[in-house]
Amino acid sequence: MLREQDTVIASTPADTRIYAIGDVHGRADLLDKLQGLIAKDADRAPETRKVVVYLGDYIDRGPDSAGVIDRLIDGPLGGLEQVFLMGNHEEFFLRFLEDPEVGPLWVTNGGGATLASYGVKGAEACTPKDMGALSRALQKNLPDEHFTFLNSLWVKHREGDYLFVHAGIRPGVPLDRQSDEDFLWIREPFLGSPDEHEVVVVHGHTPVEAAEVHGNRIAVDTGAVWSGRLTAAVLSGQSQTFLHT
Repeated sequence: MLREQDTVIASTPADTRIYAIGDVHGRADLLDKLQGLIAKDADRAPETRKVVVYLGDYIDRGPDSAGVIDRLIDGPLGGLEQVFLMGNHEEFFLRFLEDPEVGPLWVTNGGGATLASYGVKGAEACTPKDMGALSRALQKNLPDEHFTFLNSLWVKHREGDYLFVHAGIRPGVPLDRQSDEDFLWIREPFLGSPDEHEVVVVHGHTPVEAAEVHGNRIAVDTGAVWSGRLTAAVLSGQSQTFLHT
């Protein structure tokens, strides 16, 4: 990375254009729209290599988590490399399949909407003792390709001077010693840290009204499930712009 009057100048690899999509949270309709915008932008872009990085939290809260996973598996953005990261909500989902005791906490954090999208209704009215039955019903209804997809997600991805993760990193800890828990869950002290990291971190997880560019991070979770605005950072060379619904 270069420095210019105390501003960190990050860059993508040569001849590479990157789209980093924030938290979808079950809004398949918005994902369709944003992917359409990306396809049009990519058609006009001069770079030979184009990469889409999805920052996780595809499921929960919104009405069509199963539909979002279908779209990600189908990969409609032909000709673009696609990288799928795990969010804390996907981790919750997979834990629930193995340990129904996490069910009440997951359901109150939007998991009920995901269960409903897979045909498992009424989770919000269930008691903790019902969670085993809900987990078994989800296992029965979950397509094999969805289970395989969710288990194939990465926790981080690096391109040039950028690191893509769901939530952030722990300031002061070398990148090779960061924990998966922080990649998926951290807020503070990451969000409030002015420290220069080894990379510029591109992340979702913490909703903001509009995408934010800080010296050491770029936040692209614009609360799509509530705001209707799903955002992608567009990174090319030293350029940082955005597309959004």
